[in-house]
Amino acid sequence: MSGNNALIPELAVTNCAASLSFYCDLLGFAVVYERPEEGFAFLAKGDAQLMIDEIGKGRTFEPAPFIAPLGRGVNFQILVTDLTAILERLRLAGVELFLPLEEKWYRRNDHEVGNRQFIVADPDGYLLRLFEECGERPAS
Repeated sequence: MSGNNALIPELAVTNCAASLSFYCDLLGFAVVYERPEEGFAFLAKGDAQLMIDEIGKGRTFEPAPFIAPLGRGVNFQILVTDLTAILERLRLAGVELFLPLEEKWYRRNDHEVGNRQFIVADPDGYLLRLFEECGERPAS
């Protein structure tokens, strides 16, 4: 990781410790830096970066009351190189997938790109679509 990406989501969470455990222990993110007294952490996995901020502990922006599940209407696509290992850690932890593992091809102009992917919800309900690239092929 060579600095910050141009867009980094900051997720309001109900329990920073639970979120850290999920993102780091199960998904393989690392803490780049944190402010535990504020319930804040900056996380990275490869080029993927995100921030978590515990509601009511730090400086969480609240345009409306937080009602679970959080993050409705958005899912975060995260490119990984260890999809099988992540799936196994989730299985061993008893975490159910929101969308099971699939291979999906998407048209991109005159060709298709393939993803091997699944969706899982974090402890607060944010949907995460983890994927590995399957390559390209002519559009069908």
